[in-house]
This record gives sequence, structure tokens and C-alpha cells, in this order.
Amino acid sequence: MGQVVAVVIVFFTLRWLIGNLLTNLEAANIDTGFGVLRQPTNFAIRDDPGFDPRSPIFPNLLWVGIKNTAISAFVGITIAVTLGTLIGIGRLSSNWIVSKLCQLYVETFRNIPPLVIIIFFAFAVFTFGPFPLFNPSNAPWEGKVPGTDNTFLILSNDRWAFPSFATTGAVGLFWILMALALAFAVGVWRWRTQVSLRTGQPHHRVLYFLGAFVLTGILAFLISGSPYRMSWPAVSENGRNVDGGIATNAGYISLTIALGLYTASHVGEIIRGSILAVAKGQTEASNALALSGFQRYRFVVLPQALRIAMPPAINQFLNLTKNTSLATAVAYPEITALIKTAIGNGKPAVQLLVVLMAIYLTFSIFWSVTLNYVNSRLQLVGR
Repeated sequence: MGQVVAVVIVFFTLRWLIGNLLTNLEAANIDTGFGVLRQPTNFAIRDDPGFDPRSPIFPNLLWVGIKNTAISAFVGITIAVTLGTLIGIGRLSSNWIVSKLCQLYVETFRNIPPLVIIIFFAFAVFTFGPFPLFNPSNAPWEGKVPGTDNTFLILSNDRWAFPSFATTGAVGLFWILMALALAFAVGVWRWRTQVSLRTGQPHHRVLYFLGAFVLTGILAFLISGSPYRMSWPAVSENGRNVDGGIATNAGYISLTIALGLYTASHVGEIIRGSILAVAKGQTEASNALALSGFQRYRFVVLPQALRIAMPPAINQFLNLTKNTSLATAVAYPEITALIKTAIGNGKPAVQLLVVLMAIYLTFSIFWSVTLNYVNSRLQLVGR
């Protein structure tokens, strides 16, 4: 009965709040429908010349924001996992200097708000940092491929640029063939696993998987008529933009690196605790088998520690994804910054904020479902 009463109270409270909101919006002559999503944005997006300001909020503006958020979150998580694993292992090192340096890293980044780290990178590294300006009177630094006129790297205080790929042919056919190549490589992985279980021989499934995928990928590239070519970055004629390649602005770099470094301090502690949670007898057995330090971690300690580390690591991935909303401080056009800009241009705030919350909820559900599935596959099946 208590639960029923609580549900009824919550229902009527929400009904009253929503009714009050709609009444006040109508009194202020503010649109209460979601038709606003079909209205043009009426503003340009930084470093996205292909975006048309006459395009509607849905799907054009939302797609750009979701894409930029996903890119920053994915790269930031990659940095956090890679660096955090090394930091966690380093904290348990028998080398006093390595152990203390890793501890200093953790205690420093873990106790500084991520927004402060983002702003530090934006101003100390870029705005007032050592990189050259990027304008018609000040050329950025360009790194050339030896013996050619191709530029492999452009550095400035405003943007960095790298080589990328440009489409030239049947891209759709190529990716269909790549999907088949991936399925074939997965089959090779499973085959090597079965061979190892049946014969006891080393499976080397990673090498077999990569070899099968790369070889079939090259074959797919040739069959589809070489649909991609190298695109080298170059400073445009007006000296203000980058033509070709892929360019990232200072806001994206500041946000992604700062969140990666901040989250790595938490991941490092998760890895350290997970390693310590592995039974001591496992390490002793590894030493008795004369395994090297690398082999001990690679084959015995880390696989067991990963089962322990995955659940708390999922929370850190979710936090990093949501912390990308701090990009408004460095003018990186992720989804929160674009929604705020749209609201500032006269679009109704309530509907856009509901859409924004739904987008972050979708991101969180995606990470939770995906990583919880991985976690379930890692766990030992009890009997």
C-alpha cells in the first residue's frame, strides 16, 4: 500500500508540474510543440563548412552535435583506458620512482575539477602556448613528408591537421565487403579457439584474426576499385583554413585530452585495486612457472583483474561521455553547446532541453548495454 500511495503521489505531482509548465508557456506565447525541431537553425557551426544555416535542427544540427560528442567521448575513453592501465600497473611497480610518479599523477589529476583541466589546456597550451598563430600574416608550422611536397602535420594555436582519406569510388560496395571480411576474421578467431581447446596448442587467435582481416580487407579494397585515396592537409589560399586532410580545432583537443587525462587517474585506481584483488597465489604460481613480468600480467593477472575492473570502469566511461558537455567552455560544438546556441537564437528552451536529455540518456544506455554485455561475457560461469 505504501508503494501504491508513493506512485500515485509522484504521478499527480508530475501531472501538476507539467500542467503548470504548459500553462505558463502558453501565457507567454511560447510554442509548446516539438515542431520547432523542423525550424532552420539560422547560424553556422565552427569548422563545419558543409553545414547549411538554413538546415533544420532535426536531423542536421542534432547529427553534427551527436557526431562531435561521440568522437570526443570515444577518443577520450581510448586515452583513459590506455593511460589508466599503465598508471595502475605503475603504481604497483617495485621501482620506487615509477611508483611515486604514478601516484603523483593520480593524486594530481583526480583532485582537480575536469573543467579546470580543460580550461588550462585551452589557454596555457593553445591560446598563450608555444604554437604559432594561424592567420594570413602568420603561417602555421607544417611538417613535410621527406622528399615530397605533401604535408603530414599542421600545428597552430587554433587547429591541428593530419592526413586522412577521400572517397573516389564505390564506397558502399567496399564497406559491404569489409563487413564480410570481418565476419570471416571472426570465424578464423573461433576456429583457432577450437583448435587450441582440442589440441592444447597456442591459439594465436589475435594474430590470425588480424592477418585474415587485413588480407581480406586489401582484397575488398581492390575489388571495389580503390574507393579511397590519401588526402593531405594544406593551408588554403586565403591563409585562414585547411584544405584536405582532417583538421581538429583547439577546443576539441583541449576537451578530449583533458577528459582523457582526468578519467585516466580514476581508471588507474580501478586497475590498481583490481590487480590487488587477484588472489596472491596466482602471482606466486606465475613466478613458479618462471613467467616474466610481462607474461605474468598478460596471461594471469590482467585477465582476472579485468573481470573485477569492468563494472566500476563502466561508470567512468559514462562520466566521461557526460563531461563532454563542458566543451561549452572552449567553444567546441558538441551537442550541449549547439543546443545552447539554438536556445540563444530564440528557439524554445524546454523542448530542446528535453531532446538534449534524451540524447545523453541514449549515450548512457548504449555504453551500459554494450559494456554490461562485455562484462557478462568476461565473468566465470558458476556451477
